[in-house]
Amino acid sequence: MKIPEEFNEIRPYEPEEMRQAFDDMLNDRQFNVLMKGFAPWLPKTVRNSLLRLAFMGVKTPLDFQKRFMKPIVNFIIRKHTDGCTFDDDANVKGVDDRFTFVSNHRDIVLDSAFLDVKLFEAGYPTTVEIGIGDNLLIYPWIKRLVRMNKAFTVRRGLSLRETLSASQLMSRYIHFAVTQKKENIWIAQREGRAKDSDDRTQESVLKMLAMGGDLKELNIVPLTISYEFDPCDYLKAQEFQQKRDNPAFKKSRQDDLDNMKAGIFGYKGRVVYRTAAPVNTWLDELAHLPKTEYFRTLAERMDKAIHRGYQLFPCNYLALDELNGDQAHASHYSEADRQRFEQYLSGQLAKIQLPNKDVPFLRERILTMYANPVRNQLAAL
Repeated sequence: MKIPEEFNEIRPYEPEEMRQAFDDMLNDRQFNVLMKGFAPWLPKTVRNSLLRLAFMGVKTPLDFQKRFMKPIVNFIIRKHTDGCTFDDDANVKGVDDRFTFVSNHRDIVLDSAFLDVKLFEAGYPTTVEIGIGDNLLIYPWIKRLVRMNKAFTVRRGLSLRETLSASQLMSRYIHFAVTQKKENIWIAQREGRAKDSDDRTQESVLKMLAMGGDLKELNIVPLTISYEFDPCDYLKAQEFQQKRDNPAFKKSRQDDLDNMKAGIFGYKGRVVYRTAAPVNTWLDELAHLPKTEYFRTLAERMDKAIHRGYQLFPCNYLALDELNGDQAHASHYSEADRQRFEQYLSGQLAKIQLPNKDVPFLRERILTMYANPVRNQLAAL
């Protein structure tokens, strides 16, 4: 299939580009420094020879995911979670069907990676192409790696005019990927993570998806991601205080890397992915609405689907009860749950290194992150 040239700067690699991209990555100095950290006793030539041997037979990004990424992600699930499950009660799987999964956002790297593995296991014919912000592609080897892993680039930090043009291009690409390349898509419901876990779909995301064609052809599926414990909660709380104390505060590249590292290697407890019914099953009900109301109503209805899909854990109910100063949800947790969550909170708060550390404020911020899914689900139900 010939890919339109207009997509060259943002699309994943095509099969004929994979070998060159892999060789370029192996020749990248920063990538080799990273690999040396994993096996410092192996000379560079031996490491690269082993990687080239492992790459044999990899012809497509999907092959790359099966050969390299699937074992790594399964290792992360075994090592850093208490299990990751995929509740596909909506039964959206189909041999000829492709979907655009729009989900809440918990982890920069793993949201789509866990989903890929679960789609493999559930028998879906392919995984997802993902949108990743170019602010995270801070080294050339990272950009090569994510493009080999079925990622397309979302451009950040543009002027208003540039943003409109970039959004139109990305939307055209997403429609092309679903309808012509027969790929699934994963995209977060908003730009960046909701740091307080109050997950809301941005109308701008839905408007972007509609720029490239009829929303129906994207077959949008609301997807809920639930973490028992968010390994980045203390970093989010820290950022809340930094912004409170200095409204001009902005995260550095190192901050982004710290978040990525904590998200991948931190403890998550139980992780649950849950699909809702595709929006095509009810989208026609909104057809009578004027455009000013259409996207707002669509976002609200998708939010309800995502909020209903939360898997709630004892820590969520404990957080809400502490914030409310009552025990209204005591039937959902035990004394052992309370002690475990308190020990967890103390450990996360201890990781925050700020010169003017405001522990009550930081604790309240973390508790809010765990309480908001309960609030949202109760409202949705």
